[in-house]
Amino acid sequence: MTRTVAIIGGSIGGLFAAATLRNAGWNVKVFERSSVALAGRGAGIVTHPQLLDALTEVGADTSDLGVLVYDRVAFDRDGAPCATLPYPQIVTSWDRMHQTLRRLIPDASYHLGESLVSYSEDAEGVSLTFASGAEERVDMLVGADGFRSAVRGQLLPEVQPQYAGYVVWRALAPEAALSPQIRERLFNVFGLFLPTGTQIVGYPIAGENNDLRPGHRRYNFVWYVPCAADDLDAMLTDASGKRHGISIPPPLVRDEVVAEMEAKAEQVLPDVFRHVLRQSERPFFTPIYDHLSPVFARGRVALAGDAACVARPHVGMGVTKAAQDALALARHVSGDVEAGLQAYSEERARASRAAYARSQMLGQFMAQAPEHGDPMDGRHNPHMAEIMRQTAVADFD
Repeated sequence: MTRTVAIIGGSIGGLFAAATLRNAGWNVKVFERSSVALAGRGAGIVTHPQLLDALTEVGADTSDLGVLVYDRVAFDRDGAPCATLPYPQIVTSWDRMHQTLRRLIPDASYHLGESLVSYSEDAEGVSLTFASGAEERVDMLVGADGFRSAVRGQLLPEVQPQYAGYVVWRALAPEAALSPQIRERLFNVFGLFLPTGTQIVGYPIAGENNDLRPGHRRYNFVWYVPCAADDLDAMLTDASGKRHGISIPPPLVRDEVVAEMEAKAEQVLPDVFRHVLRQSERPFFTPIYDHLSPVFARGRVALAGDAACVARPHVGMGVTKAAQDALALARHVSGDVEAGLQAYSEERARASRAAYARSQMLGQFMAQAPEHGDPMDGRHNPHMAEIMRQTAVADFD
């Protein structure tokens, strides 16, 4: 008899879980709270060999996945390269990854506009209630609904995201808008700027509709900026005076907040990144939070992806971690559900702790000043070699 699983969350983590479980013979039902198809969320995604392997295993098309960069280059405040690390890596976009996985799930199995209100569990299965009034009865429930997970809110209400003390500003610049000189210096590398207290990461990704033709791609700009809690309150307040909870929708970020960031960028960033920012679409920010669930499953209910653990984006592991969660989940629930989920929880909680610890270490490196030299010139970061070697690298399990 075919067993049924409800997956809460239709983003990349939910789609990975849906694909692996569907391939394992489960009847899959995905419930996404957004009433419109997901598109344009986030910007760049760094891939790892583990992610490419997972995509292949679920039957996804990995051709033309993204842009291959060969080197990591750190720039100083004057825009001159000060360190280079050969590290070939494919960088892609959120849209490309989502579209790749969405094709694997039949439309009849993917339900928009369904927000989970609550669930109840018994020895035979799980009953779900949605805000729309819809109800479902399934054999297993998977919460893949992000770091504000409704499933985790009921399963582990004590686990709350904790603000890390800084935000990340993101922007995308069309390749064609960049000057030839900047394209020559910056576009084909994984670029960094590593002064004390802040950090820039940037790399090329595909253009709209996964356009990989030279001249039609985009440059992904990521800037980590310290922000006190009181200042964050002001940044999360929109023009109407409404203070948003954990994050603010990008269109509602006030013009003065963007202008203040741009003014600071003109003061501290190298010319290559100032130019990218000037040519970009409207930037937006996201506060950085930490959370790590002590267990990833109880009974017939599991957590996966960001619902289970959020490691700071320095490690670039969000999508890869979600893929590995999904593969482990399908592998462990081939037999008894509750016993399988217990084994899944033990495996993935342990692996996620390693990514979580790495991300915290990389975040702490930002604040440490050099013993000698100008802390803001980008040349004297005492952890430059480690940051270049360990950022967005999945060399742990």
